[in-house]
Amino acid sequence: MPAQPAPTAKSRRRDIILLGIAVIAAIALAAALLMRHTHQDNGSTPRSTVAVAPPTSSTTGPRPALGPLGEVARRQTGDPLALGSPDAPIVLVEFADLRCPFCAEFSRNTEPVLVQRYVSSGVLRIEWRDMPIFGPQSRDAARAARAAAAQGRFWPFVQTVYSTAPATGHPDLSAAKLHDIARQVGVPDLARFDTDAASTHFDAAIDADLAQGQSLGIPSTPAFSMNGHPVLGAQPTDVFTTLVDDLAAGKPTEK
Repeated sequence: MPAQPAPTAKSRRRDIILLGIAVIAAIALAAALLMRHTHQDNGSTPRSTVAVAPPTSSTTGPRPALGPLGEVARRQTGDPLALGSPDAPIVLVEFADLRCPFCAEFSRNTEPVLVQRYVSSGVLRIEWRDMPIFGPQSRDAARAARAAAAQGRFWPFVQTVYSTAPATGHPDLSAAKLHDIARQVGVPDLARFDTDAASTHFDAAIDADLAQGQSLGIPSTPAFSMNGHPVLGAQPTDVFTTLVDDLAAGKPTEK
């Protein structure tokens, strides 16, 4: 009697099929990004109708070639939601929600390394984008962070929110909790903070960030663009450092 196929052979065939499907999906995604980049290069208008400020004219010096997402950075001088020089050759744009546990992981584990190694030396700039997608408290937290930014305490506020975030799930960021965080990080005028955080004054700016993320097809947070090269999720720190090093050295980054 001929021998029946062993279970390992079936498993191997299944793995080959699944691998083929994954490869096809990856090729389709790469093609979509290339088509989008080509479309923008031809002078087309992005889907978003919200105006996004172009890089300032003060930016100088050579910059690495842009990735498939194109120019995402704004490079606005004096932007309180940015770390590093507008003239930095590499800009990491972060789309985040203050109630996102994986955003908190990036803030705690990866961002300090990037700041110490690259932002402080002028190689990298980090720009924040609000993407409040986890309910009304996410938008309340975005407003509160911008209220803290209006008094020069944006990054301490964000870092403190993330430092106490649970490993899973979304934290309860009530108005009282946000006020307490503002007090902890030294926001000078807490009465003004409360008024600003409770208003809709910052909604246009928040919505502009959301529109930019949607125009890029970002599905969730955290999501990043480093000189137009997408990074999705709270990847290990070395994914970010390797990409910075490669871009700074002019190495190809496409796999």
